[in-house]
Amino acid sequence: METTDERIRYLERKVNILNRLAEISAVLNSTFELNALLSYLMDAAAAIADAEAASVLLWDGNKRELRFAATTTRQSDLGLVGQSVPLEGSLAGTILTNNEIVQVDDTANDPRHYQKVDEGSQFSTRSLLGIPMTIKDRVIGVLEVLNKRQPPWTAEDRDYVSVLAAQAAVAIDSAQLVEDLKKANQELSELDKLKNDFIAIASHELRTPLAVILGYASFLQDESEGKAGEHAAKVLASGLQLRRIIEDLTNLRYLQQHASELTREPVSLNELIEDALSDVSGMVEAKSHQLKLELPPSGELVDVDRIRAMMALTNLLNNAVRFTPERGQIVVRAEARNRGEAWISVTDNGIGFDQDQATRIFDKFYQVEDHMTRKHGGLGIGLSIAKALVEAHGGRIWGESPGLNQGATFTMVLPLAQTANPA
Repeated sequence: METTDERIRYLERKVNILNRLAEISAVLNSTFELNALLSYLMDAAAAIADAEAASVLLWDGNKRELRFAATTTRQSDLGLVGQSVPLEGSLAGTILTNNEIVQVDDTANDPRHYQKVDEGSQFSTRSLLGIPMTIKDRVIGVLEVLNKRQPPWTAEDRDYVSVLAAQAAVAIDSAQLVEDLKKANQELSELDKLKNDFIAIASHELRTPLAVILGYASFLQDESEGKAGEHAAKVLASGLQLRRIIEDLTNLRYLQQHASELTREPVSLNELIEDALSDVSGMVEAKSHQLKLELPPSGELVDVDRIRAMMALTNLLNNAVRFTPERGQIVVRAEARNRGEAWISVTDNGIGFDQDQATRIFDKFYQVEDHMTRKHGGLGIGLSIAKALVEAHGGRIWGESPGLNQGATFTMVLPLAQTANPA
């Protein structure tokens, strides 16, 4: 007959175990570090089951092996972690294969006990309770508690360790997914670096011979007349187009630009525009475009990263030159607004776009023309890069057009420097 004191001690132990299970759940959900999870899990399992030790064995689907992944602190120095056990002829293998709980109160009389583990670790397994660890009907491993201090194993031991095994399975599976994600991200980062390095090297190697080609083509165009001059002009135009493509490749990394990567300073608005125009002057002359400037009085300053802001504006100008026919007109306007903003717009009388394309034209690699029939070159990233660079400055950018073949206007807004005096 159970006494009152025994009943109280039983209930106290049950409350303590339930509290411990709640604590374990919080810990298992607080970290995705697999080794830390397993280490905590082992000590908790042994304490809850009143056992001398505990182990987790995980299934390696690639190697088709069941291996020790962790043991209690007491066992960790015995060299068990990493050792494999056979699926046939071991209690752990039986638990994994049959997806069932196995309780053995005397391993000496059970032929399924794999004695080589004890022999190699100098640990004597007298009794064992093993629970399959499952996630979404998939068995990922086995949780074992060893040597019940006051045998035999009870139904409550089975229940408590089963709850712990279920919690652990979810936590371990999540930790493995996070680890796989880290590895995938690392591989992607290395691949991205390799891609950038390759593009940088290839672009550098292409620039040198291209500069020679452009130099001779320009010389021949100036010195030749008639058909020879026309041929030289075509070579020069094609060379300039190739240079734009090389620049696009080099600038791919700016498709994702962060504000923290900018080096901002007060920059003259007019100088910024003039420097950008200087970059595209060769292409403007090659296509005989008429360029018109409407600039504010000198003295206006914008708070920008000079190189990045000029790159954004250069991309807008390149876009206008590319999609405007020969002898077309390009107008560059700039003004300071009283909201502390500088508005820069580039207007052309080129191919334009339909209104439903007003936002899509800033998508990566998107072009208004069909890629199979388009007449204009380029990779379709100039506007995407401009958008990323402008938005990194906290600015805005958009495009407007009355429709196809009716020209377009692209406007970028940059912050004025605090020293500026906007009208």
